[in-house]
Amino acid sequence: MADLRLGPLLRYIDGSSATVWIETSRPGTAEVRCADGSGGSATTFQVAGHHYALVPVTGLTPGTATPYEVFVDDTRVWPLPEEPFPSLPPSVIATPGPGDGARIAFGSCRWASPPAGEPDPVGPDALDALAARIAADPGGERPDVLLLLGDQVYADETSDATRAWLAARRDLSDPPGDQVADYEEYTHLYYESWLDPHVRWLLSTVPTCMIFDDHDVIDDWNTSESWVEDMRATSWWRERVLSGLMSYWVHQHVGNLSPAELAADPVFTAVRENRDGTDALRAFASAAEADAATVRWSYRRDFGRVRLLMVDSRAARVLEEGKRSMLDPGEWEWLRTQAREGRGSYDHLLVGTSLPWLLPHLVHDVEAWSSVLCHGAKGPRWARLGEKLRRAADLEHWSAFPESFADLAELIAETGAGPDAPATVCVLSGDVHHAYVAEPRWPGGREPQARVVQLTCSPVHNSIPLSIRLGFRFGWSAPARLLGRLFARHGDCGRPPVKWRKTGGPWFGNQLMTLTTRGRSAVLRLEHAEKTGDAKARLRTVRETELSR
Repeated sequence: MADLRLGPLLRYIDGSSATVWIETSRPGTAEVRCADGSGGSATTFQVAGHHYALVPVTGLTPGTATPYEVFVDDTRVWPLPEEPFPSLPPSVIATPGPGDGARIAFGSCRWASPPAGEPDPVGPDALDALAARIAADPGGERPDVLLLLGDQVYADETSDATRAWLAARRDLSDPPGDQVADYEEYTHLYYESWLDPHVRWLLSTVPTCMIFDDHDVIDDWNTSESWVEDMRATSWWRERVLSGLMSYWVHQHVGNLSPAELAADPVFTAVRENRDGTDALRAFASAAEADAATVRWSYRRDFGRVRLLMVDSRAARVLEEGKRSMLDPGEWEWLRTQAREGRGSYDHLLVGTSLPWLLPHLVHDVEAWSSVLCHGAKGPRWARLGEKLRRAADLEHWSAFPESFADLAELIAETGAGPDAPATVCVLSGDVHHAYVAEPRWPGGREPQARVVQLTCSPVHNSIPLSIRLGFRFGWSAPARLLGRLFARHGDCGRPPVKWRKTGGPWFGNQLMTLTTRGRSAVLRLEHAEKTGDAKARLRTVRETELSR
């Protein structure tokens, strides 16, 4: 009899259909049965000895919340026969209704929570707190979708429990030491992260959209051309990066796609049609690692009159010095096309990129300065220093790709202008372990009609050292801005195409932001996870701001 090893995860959803992702203990036929008679089934596919299914669910009624169960070969596997938290409500598929607004929660950077009963050194998990709130009032407020903007797992920062598991499997004195090395070890990270009972239930009942960032593979992944060369020269990197891409495709990427996109995807077809899809998926990952332009991890989702463009700002980079770009030419063309298509059909444009576009001014200027040094404009000694600083200080955000920073500014200005302009253009990001709101201004009368905001929210559950708190507080200050201009002048960087100011934050803590839209109105809420008197996690509203009316 097949067991449910992981999931279910509710992934894609629209008014009448959805997809549900699961991992089972053996091959079989997975089926989702909804209380209203709708449902769907799919046979499992195999990768590296693991069995998965992505079940398309059809026949749903718009504007309803329908409880569902999961079966494998006619045996019910969800809800669990021995549910550790029997008070949790049934998992539901809540479909949007015509004319509904959208409630979109987002954040990034989540370490797995420790087992129940063990102390949590970094405080309560924001996803646990969100699950607790929804479970306490199933008919109340819940996100229509949860965007996880990177670092869903940490391949390079493993927990004590995972290190013990790795040590029982292999000699940790061999590289990559206590980091994960292969596909099987990646699956352990997903078990550790997604089997947390409250988070498991949350992911079964709130749809998710995901994109990777560096720690899903390794810290500062794809920082520079020389960084890639150094990694490829090691004995362990190839297996690590291929396993990271393969496990990301299985656990995160395929669930981002609509049923129509899945049907047209040759990799999904090849993996499902083979008795064992490992070789097909490994060949795909190998091609993607060799040439990022062969694959698109970015995707578009529409939620009523809200358009989300989730952008791969990690693997799609062009790293050759002198040609550096955050996105390759094909990716740029895709982004421009998706933003321009059907202008007037959406009221809010969301650009999801794991890395913030607008940073504290000092950080921005230092990153732009380092890019000039690394290019060799100040000579080889400065170039070597620039590369050392780039790696040591994580100088690899949008501002470290100055032309890409300007290109995104231009696209946003174009999209936000004219009679068909949306009410808001929001850049959603994480990565930097604090939250803030920043707003740009365009000089020369080029100000778009749309309200443009950088919304950064991180972490969901991670450490926030004092050095980060002090560094980012200073980074936003007036003296830091003056210091940054000195770096910019030394590098002859010139002025960026936009000016910006921080209009909220910085806020530190485990946190989530939620953007609620209705028509052309948009309201932003920031919430922190905290412990209550009975040691349970809850979300506390820190700030609520009207972005548009």
